[in-house]
Amino acid sequence: MQITQLTGQLLLATPSLQDPNFKDSVVLICHHDDDGCMGLIINRPQDISMTDVLIDLGIEGAKLLQGQSDDDMQRVFDGGPVDDFRGFVLHDGWQVYDSTMQITPELHLTASRDVLEDLAQGEGPEHYMLILGYAGWKTGQLESELSHNDWLIAPASQHIVFQEPPEKRWDFGARCMGIKRCQLSNQIGHA
Repeated sequence: MQITQLTGQLLLATPSLQDPNFKDSVVLICHHDDDGCMGLIINRPQDISMTDVLIDLGIEGAKLLQGQSDDDMQRVFDGGPVDDFRGFVLHDGWQVYDSTMQITPELHLTASRDVLEDLAQGEGPEHYMLILGYAGWKTGQLESELSHNDWLIAPASQHIVFQEPPEKRWDFGARCMGIKRCQLSNQIGHA
């Protein structure tokens, strides 16, 4: 597999992956090149609401969201163990902001305040996730983990990212590949 093919793919942690930061995780690869890789865990909602983050940032309009029920509040996701105070908005591709990066034609990543201001006013992207922190790999590190069967590579889509419940994203990604979790072992084998 060529190195650039991983951008826009999902990594599904296998039972052989021993790092507790990634147990049962689904990671969307946002950028992958010769210098390394950056991704976001997309199946770990936190006990923090997006409204709380917007209010903490002093974004106008955020207090209007405060009266919503817990079911209506967008949860913030734990994106990975690196820089857990750095925020990203993963969103559909219909709007572009100051620092928007295209991951796939239907998935974009923005790290500028303007997307948060739009979301607080109810004018932002239709589908989005606010994610704090990220996952990063140095040159060759992810490729080594792949060779040790620590990850499965699955296709990403707007459906799996925004419409599947977080707790079902791993199973859905595996099903897209024709795999069930019970078929995997933590034993490594090479033919």
